[in-house]
Amino acid sequence: MSEPRKTPLYDLHVELGGKMVDFAGWMMPVNYAAGVAAEHKQCREKAALFDVSHMGQVGLHGENVAEKLESLCPSSFTTLPTGKARYTFFTNPDGGIMDDLIVSAAGDYLFLVVNASMREQDVAHLRGLDLEVLEIDRSLIAIQGPSAEAIVAEQAPAAAGLKFMETALLDLMGHECRISRLGYTGEDGYEISLPNEHAVEITRKFLEHPDLEPAGLGARDSLRLEAGLCLYGNDIDNETSPVEANLVWAMQKARREGGGFPGAERIQRELGEGPSRRLVGIKPEGRAPARRGVEVAAADGNIIGRITSGGFGPTFGGPVSMGYVAAEHAVPGTEVNLIIRGKARPATIIKLPFVAQNYKR
Repeated sequence: MSEPRKTPLYDLHVELGGKMVDFAGWMMPVNYAAGVAAEHKQCREKAALFDVSHMGQVGLHGENVAEKLESLCPSSFTTLPTGKARYTFFTNPDGGIMDDLIVSAAGDYLFLVVNASMREQDVAHLRGLDLEVLEIDRSLIAIQGPSAEAIVAEQAPAAAGLKFMETALLDLMGHECRISRLGYTGEDGYEISLPNEHAVEITRKFLEHPDLEPAGLGARDSLRLEAGLCLYGNDIDNETSPVEANLVWAMQKARREGGGFPGAERIQRELGEGPSRRLVGIKPEGRAPARRGVEVAAADGNIIGRITSGGFGPTFGGPVSMGYVAAEHAVPGTEVNLIIRGKARPATIIKLPFVAQNYKR
């Protein structure tokens, strides 16, 4: 087994007191001295900086690039204006989700950010297209929270003009960087693609701002869970369809109706008839969280589903979970039981997200 890789910010994480763990083959900080709850609160109230350099960055170049990518995804890229980004996913022939990703229209090419654990699979998948697929060796940081605009715009004033899901190449401390207004916390914020050789210098400069603190994977997970955002490998996977996962909004109407992507038959059938199960928010009673793998039972004791993500929601003020239940039990307000160590614990189906998203639209 090969040694985990290190991002260009690894030594800085250690210097700042980061607790380093192997995540998807990369040494990443799970938290710093303040702890997950404090880092979560920092992001909700001011701003937090995350190293997401383990994510795969890919440039897709060639003739009819947008049209060709549409053959792998049920979203529209031919209608995506330059400077706009779109959330999407690769589907497989059975209508399941191979990975989710962000696609940005960068002029004459497309800029993709894919999940760390799936980057090798995704790059190989893209190489099946008649296009030039370039893996981009740059660092990626995310600055998230209500103070993010003030922090980033202090160094790159034009960033303040970006709205949610907009992207631009901007000067940042004398270096050309791609700054995109998006993220994975439910808060306003940015993801910034940086040259590796200047990543530490730029990150240190950002961290001089009194409203910004570093945060690790632990807070990133609790923030995205409260915001109702799916984690690949937990809440969505090769078996899960976009309809089951409530991701129909990411498939533009022309693509939903026209098909022409892997698994279209199942997805169009579920759009018409409804899926047999749906992703829902689940609020356990009491203070103890219910985590991935816990079975969900109806009032009559029949097992109707399973939790895919769960933990404590610091902003929500209690345990929060997401999971799939049979469609007839997916109505918010439905009372269910969670089977934990053989005992039934009461819970309620609730509408996602647990904490309102705060994007600048």
